[in-house]
Amino acid sequence: MATTRRRTWSLFDGERRRPTEYDIVTRGFHHHFGRRPAPFDLDPGSAINQWYLRHREGSPLQAPDWEGFRDPAQLNYRRYIALQHEREIYAEGVVDSFEADDHDARLDPAWVAVLGRLYLPARFAFHVLQITSEYVGQLAPSTAIMNAALFQGADELRALQWIAYRAKSLSLTHGAALADGKTARALWEDDPAWQPARETLERLLLAYDWGEAFTALNLVVKPAFDTLLKQCFADLALANGDGLTTRLLRDSGTDTARSQDWSSALARYAIAARPENLKTLTIWEDIWRPRAMAAVEGLATLFTTAPKPADPGEVLTAVTATVDRLRSTALTGQNER
Repeated sequence: MATTRRRTWSLFDGERRRPTEYDIVTRGFHHHFGRRPAPFDLDPGSAINQWYLRHREGSPLQAPDWEGFRDPAQLNYRRYIALQHEREIYAEGVVDSFEADDHDARLDPAWVAVLGRLYLPARFAFHVLQITSEYVGQLAPSTAIMNAALFQGADELRALQWIAYRAKSLSLTHGAALADGKTARALWEDDPAWQPARETLERLLLAYDWGEAFTALNLVVKPAFDTLLKQCFADLALANGDGLTTRLLRDSGTDTARSQDWSSALARYAIAARPENLKTLTIWEDIWRPRAMAAVEGLATLFTTAPKPADPGEVLTAVTATVDRLRSTALTGQNER
């Protein structure tokens, strides 16, 4: 029997248009969401199948067709690597410029102590954000969501990389203890200012439902921490003469903006596809917001220890404004970029 040859673009969404590169390498490639009787070709009762069936297929966050979601940035692997390669070249140029000017040697030791207590232990926070991003990607119900989450995880690794660099570079002038992971770990585990943040982030690792993990991470916890560190702490660093830390933190703000864009877009897509999702997302947001704010309040107290301090209340206000704006954009569609 003769077969009808389908036009290339009809394989994607039925629209009479040529697919973009993003369409070609992203749409329809997810192979295990919604499969019956189980996601993977194993015993349906196996641990991995039961995990996915419970925490993804069984999630309250559902949509008739997740394939309709598209990352606003339409990033694929090739474009992401090219983009971040350019960013790394820029960051390395910034570092070379400050190192040539003997930047770290001129820092106030009291400011270096703030870096040691707040900035360097942030490696553990970024690592939790990275792990949770990868988890959301692993359980995502479509390739577009998976890729966006995995690229976000890679962004967190870049942030970790530059914290590691700053730890080593500072240690060359201000003491080897700054590059000792045991020192940062002791602060993470025992410093009273870090304990609310540690509790929040460790609870985040236990958010197994993929929808809750996405909501908690991308709509609450990550925006809060990104504002605290990449905006408020970057401003504090600049006020205390640490232009290098400021530049590195502000550069990673580009990643933050991209994360908030796709997160808002996914929340809006979910709500449009199934209005009941608004209640689900709101419940999760309400649960995680107090935890994130408690974390910020604890760390904001350290802003007062800088030689040129900042008001913790202003830090909390800035973080609250970010989370409020994201909630408005994601859950109601207001104040979009």
